[in-house]
Amino acid sequence: MREFTEQEIVRRNKIDEIRNYCNPYPDRFEVNYSIKDASKLEDGVTGVNVAGRIVLMRKMGKISFLTIQDIEGRIQVSIKIDLVGEEKYKEFKEIFDVGDFIGVSGEIFTTHTGEKTIRANSFEFLGKALKPLPEKFHGLTDIEEVYRNRPVDLIMNKEARDKFLFRSNLIKEIRNYLNDKGYIEIETPILNNKASGALAKPFKTHHNALDIDLYLRIAPETYLKRAIVGGFTKVFEFARCFRNEGMDASHLQDFTMLEGYGAYLNYKDNMVFLKDMLQSVIYKLFGTLEVSVNGKMVDLSGEWKTVSFRDLIYKYADIDIYVDNDKDKLLNRIKEKNIQIDSETPLEKLGYGNLVDQLYKKVARPYILNPIFLVEHPIDLSPLARANDDNKNITDRFQLVINGAEIINAYSELVDPMEQEKRLIHQAELKNNGDEEAMVMDYDYIEAMEVGMPPISGWGIGIDRLVQLLTSSENIKDIVLFPLMRPKD
Repeated sequence: MREFTEQEIVRRNKIDEIRNYCNPYPDRFEVNYSIKDASKLEDGVTGVNVAGRIVLMRKMGKISFLTIQDIEGRIQVSIKIDLVGEEKYKEFKEIFDVGDFIGVSGEIFTTHTGEKTIRANSFEFLGKALKPLPEKFHGLTDIEEVYRNRPVDLIMNKEARDKFLFRSNLIKEIRNYLNDKGYIEIETPILNNKASGALAKPFKTHHNALDIDLYLRIAPETYLKRAIVGGFTKVFEFARCFRNEGMDASHLQDFTMLEGYGAYLNYKDNMVFLKDMLQSVIYKLFGTLEVSVNGKMVDLSGEWKTVSFRDLIYKYADIDIYVDNDKDKLLNRIKEKNIQIDSETPLEKLGYGNLVDQLYKKVARPYILNPIFLVEHPIDLSPLARANDDNKNITDRFQLVINGAEIINAYSELVDPMEQEKRLIHQAELKNNGDEEAMVMDYDYIEAMEVGMPPISGWGIGIDRLVQLLTSSENIKDIVLFPLMRPKD
């Protein structure tokens, strides 16, 4: 049996009292203004119908004041005995508590303290809160409770409301930009026969009706490229992806990835396109391209620098990956330099490409502030990317890194099915030797490629990480509305 606090018991007992006046859980209320829009109306506008949750309330003798809010706004309401009548005023004082929902009809005016207010001439009870809200000045102070009890966090914390409204607006503006540029939004499957499209450890599940094991999508890449094979020229998807790996302040196992692919383009075209997209969207949302990120000013204006993987690692670790160009050489050099790298997979079991990536993430990425395009990735790190025409050991790929976070991963796609088959065979060998992040062989994808692919360039943007960056959030859970948590029991 659950136990209830004294306040919860009082509220539960009040339900029967409410039934003497009205249904405690009615089915609707006729709203003609949102709270946000009502708060902008001129004084004297009548017939204003709004509804919301009571978050503040002062009950007095003949006039009471309350504040109602929703995700976008709040407004004060005055309830006066000589406007609503003695019976209704008594009803208000007896059955309403902070946290309850109310519908109000009335006229807009401004109080002598300058606060926009609705002078109610009628009101309706719209729903009982059986649990009281936290004390208004502190809200939820336990960060774990914030993540577990996001509805209360949203009610009590304007900063939280603003972050999630920003996230929604960011996605809307990106979608508008892509639509305007001729990209078509499509959907691809979350349940996959093969965990392909990225270097990652997958979640595994079982399909009872088909009696087969499946994987949760780690990336939508191979299916979006199948769409290009089928005749789409520009496609994108806001895809929920799942990777069964470690979690920290910038990584979660389930996250939102925006991926897009364009036929007849290369990675340099997408450097220009994505810089313009982000600059356009961010300027529209902020009115500036100088954004404060955790107390540091990040300048997103102008051209963004291009730096090679080799030069960046050499700058920060004094290691030349063109000299230490295989796994054993690089591992020995890392040990010589006494560089301590945390990796879920032991370094000895990583392939050369993943070892280079782990080194870069340890020694270089944390020190990048303003945006850079990181290019010339080792081919072992990019099994789906096109090899460079002049140096077959690197790929035509870039990552956008801002303030130590990878925001975009993009490349000219490998469209040669025979070369792709060779690389996936090599990846499968690495996986058999213990590299859990290596890719598996995917002959269904190879056969789709064999139908014929045009030149393609594709890209992926971690939406959660981009929102985290632009809202200066310390933990990625701060900008995920309902992050997965371990059960309390």
